[in-house]
Amino acid sequence: MTDNTATLITQLRVVLELTHTEIQVAETRIGQARTEAVRRELSQNADNARDRAAAIEEAIRDLGGLPDVVGPLLGRAVAMVKAMAEQAQPFDEALLGDLVLEHQLLDRARYLRALATTSRRTGIVALAGRLIAAHTATVEWLTTVLAEDALGGPAALRRTPMQAATGTAIRLITVPATWSARGLDRAIDTVQATPDRIGALVRRGAYAGDVATKTLVASRDAALESAEAVTRREGASGVADAIRNARTANGSLDDEELPISDYTELNVSGAVAAVKEITAPADLRTIIAHEEANKNRHGVISAAQTRLAALAQEVVGIN
Repeated sequence: MTDNTATLITQLRVVLELTHTEIQVAETRIGQARTEAVRRELSQNADNARDRAAAIEEAIRDLGGLPDVVGPLLGRAVAMVKAMAEQAQPFDEALLGDLVLEHQLLDRARYLRALATTSRRTGIVALAGRLIAAHTATVEWLTTVLAEDALGGPAALRRTPMQAATGTAIRLITVPATWSARGLDRAIDTVQATPDRIGALVRRGAYAGDVATKTLVASRDAALESAEAVTRREGASGVADAIRNARTANGSLDDEELPISDYTELNVSGAVAAVKEITAPADLRTIIAHEEANKNRHGVISAAQTRLAALAQEVVGIN
């Protein structure tokens, strides 16, 4: 049996410090949850991380070491700096930063298990296995959220107002003059999540031709529908499609335009059953936007979000 107690204590202390950061990040993300189900999940994740931190502290003591008393304070400080820095980052970059943290925790947990196995520390082997399972699940969840965002959203987490504004500024610099349908979807979501003054600047700056610009600024359902009809009649199908995307994002499509037949007549159970059969992310976006803008039935929104997560997992290869 190899005596690597000092190395085990060192690694446990590092994992404990990172876990305290993870707790603070999870608590920060709670405020960005799109649905109550996601909010509960994030709250439970934070509680579970606290339990893991307590188990790590106990393991350090069992090895004759002392937990770092400044760990929780350092974790909060690191998470606070991270949260502030994220306000100047696009949404996807912030999530990729979360993934870096979780991958580091996962890799260190695997290393910890190897060390504990070598020295036959069965308790630490079991603890490492628990950490590996937890961080593997979190990595998959964050990967799924990123995939949801890549598919056009809406993701399980909302952008903060500053992330929305930052993402928009980057897109305004880099996108071509002709907006893609997906670009308009994301721009509308950004404007809705951005404070009034910034949102006004975004609306004035973003354009997809004169008609699309005027429509986005007006943002009224009637104006959108009228503009779509006029532009389509005049043969400007590209602009008409862009306006259609704006109407979809606003949740202002008529019943016959929705991807589910007679959708507005369905009760919650019927709508949930229909949502589970949808295979196109764009159709799920349409239903979520319509629900949020109209009946706002949380059970239906959660079901649509869950279905979108399943499609995102298929794309990134998560079983």
